[in-house]
Amino acid sequence: MAQRRIGILGGSFDPPHLAHLALGQSAVQALALDELRWLPAGAPWQKAGQPMAPAADRLAMLRLLLAGQAGLGNSIIDRRETDRDGPTYTIDSLRALRAELPDAALLLVIGQDQYARLDTWRDWPELLGLVTLAVAARDGAAPTPPPALGAHPHRAVGIAMPRLDIAAREIRDRCAAGLAIAALVGPAVAGYIDQHRLYT
Repeated sequence: MAQRRIGILGGSFDPPHLAHLALGQSAVQALALDELRWLPAGAPWQKAGQPMAPAADRLAMLRLLLAGQAGLGNSIIDRRETDRDGPTYTIDSLRALRAELPDAALLLVIGQDQYARLDTWRDWPELLGLVTLAVAARDGAAPTPPPALGAHPHRAVGIAMPRLDIAAREIRDRCAAGLAIAALVGPAVAGYIDQHRLYT
């Protein structure tokens, strides 16, 4: 029996946008995933003190973003971090997933910007032993690890990504300025943000 391949795509999703969607679709295809777990952060420690939309809103927007989309395979929204009290760390979720899925291949989907600062993450040497890193490489560039990772053997593969210059910060700024965002997040998420007056 073939080993199950499970992708893990985390983030604050504040808000989720079309670049997140494209990354998920690219990961499913490029990595031949049996399952893709979307892992919204609860209270990410690296963003401590920064205001964020409530977890319930971020989960609702993520559901709207993914609804009815092709190319996502078996996608699941994993709520373990939003249901957890206190700061959330990726390593805690990966330890739990490894315990739950001891025989699966776990692939952590990250961007090149996250890869470049992975050595700032909590218990990152242990993290490298739990997963294969699947790094979204823009314009076909090979993933480039930070120097600190050079001394730690790890598995990393690239995911070719279309160039989509979309950032959650830009979307929040546009909302605050009363500008349209549907082209960045899709009409369903844009409608939710407007209805609930998020980021204004």
